[in-house]
Amino acid sequence: MNRRRLLTIAAAALALAVPAIPSAFAQQSEAPAAAPHSMPSVDDHLHMLAQKLDLTDDQQNKARPIITEMQDEMQKITDDKSLTHDEANAKTHAAFMKADKKFREFLTDEQKTKLDEMEQQMHPGHGAS
Repeated sequence: MNRRRLLTIAAAALALAVPAIPSAFAQQSEAPAAAPHSMPSVDDHLHMLAQKLDLTDDQQNKARPIITEMQDEMQKITDDKSLTHDEANAKTHAAFMKADKKFREFLTDEQKTKLDEMEQQMHPGHGAS
């Protein structure tokens, strides 16, 4: 996977995890309004993904621990005030990439395409190469 693709996925994951970030996708989210820089609940995040990607119950059950783990990692990064901005960004990127990889393992090709399209809508010009 090339660098542009990795950055696109990380940015998409950030927008999914932090709805306060302005983006076309976040504006479409049905999740309740959250305080700036806060994450939606695992249930809200899962609900949004289930709607957007038409996830089955089995896929939702597989996604829940992935989202929970990602949010736990994100909270640890946020709480670690010893990290520089660049270090926090790198750790955030790694957490998103790890979650994205696990999540895509059980998506259908059609769902992966939908996810790619969502990423493209959020960040035009940063599509997969």
